[in-house]
Amino acid sequence: MGVYILKRLFLIVPTLFFILVINFVVIQIAPGGPVEQAIQQIEMSRGLGISGGETATTSSQYQGARGLSEDMIKQIEAQYGFDKSAVERFWIMLKGYLSFDFGTSFFKDKPVTTLLWERLPVSVSLGLWSTLLIYLISIPLGIKKAREHGLIFDKVSSLLLAVGYAIPVFALAIILIVFFAGGSYWQWFPLQGLVSENFAQLSLFEKVKDYFWHMTLPLFTMVIGGFAGLTYLTKYSFMEELNKQYVLAARAKGLTENQVLYGHVFRNAMLIVIASLPEALIGIFFVGNLFVEVIFNLDGLGLLGFEAITQRDYPVIFGTLFIFTLIGLLLRLISDVIYQLIDPRINFDSRGAK
Repeated sequence: MGVYILKRLFLIVPTLFFILVINFVVIQIAPGGPVEQAIQQIEMSRGLGISGGETATTSSQYQGARGLSEDMIKQIEAQYGFDKSAVERFWIMLKGYLSFDFGTSFFKDKPVTTLLWERLPVSVSLGLWSTLLIYLISIPLGIKKAREHGLIFDKVSSLLLAVGYAIPVFALAIILIVFFAGGSYWQWFPLQGLVSENFAQLSLFEKVKDYFWHMTLPLFTMVIGGFAGLTYLTKYSFMEELNKQYVLAARAKGLTENQVLYGHVFRNAMLIVIASLPEALIGIFFVGNLFVEVIFNLDGLGLLGFEAITQRDYPVIFGTLFIFTLIGLLLRLISDVIYQLIDPRINFDSRGAK
């Protein structure tokens, strides 16, 4: 296993490099870059606008650069590093990434690492608690559905799962706000934020209570939309194992149903659930978080990345993509290690896995 882990760790470096190259190329060819954003802000502040009477500078490559001199445009380009070629900008970025220096945000005037560190607690809180709740609900529910396949419980729970899965995350969040966060009916939960303004003055018990009070609606939104897929994955994984020959042999020996299920089937059936863990975590942390953070006004990594894309804040975009990719690769490696711990018969080294 040690050889396999080392191989995977060494493969992370070229994988990150090629992903950075692809992201850099895609972002560079996208219209509306930071220079154009800055030009637009300057023109709006000067009241020039698109319909301004002055003609555009003929040598400028930026659409709408009306009333701005070539020297000013060159100063803006130099401010954002666009006075250098794309190859030079990529090389400078790559050297900084080797020391985890992601540069400074174009529009927030802060180092990207500082922004990531400030937003990380929100995303980690949402991701860890929602993942824990989803797995605590989905695995027992999936096992029960497998044991009672085709019965009333299975049919009723399938209907509820279908309804929960069909409701979009943003729609559910808005409904919860309207009904329970002072929208039109009750104000049982806070509308936004992770903690109250007086959080520092609260006692330990009150801090814990306040924290989970703020987390209730966001977590409920993420859990309702997230556990259907894992429940069905668990159910059909257990159903497949329950129909195998070794289960029939175990039952023939006189073992109880719980002994068969948890002594023989559980380990094999859980392998596919463990294998799906990295994708589930990535989806929950970085995709599912976005709508929740926007609607509940939680300053997390998802909202940071979304704001960076709309503002064309390249350092923040590349920094968040780099962190997301690195975490995803490490989660896949951890998943493989857990995979072998659950079933020691699996040996990645002997198979020459890469």
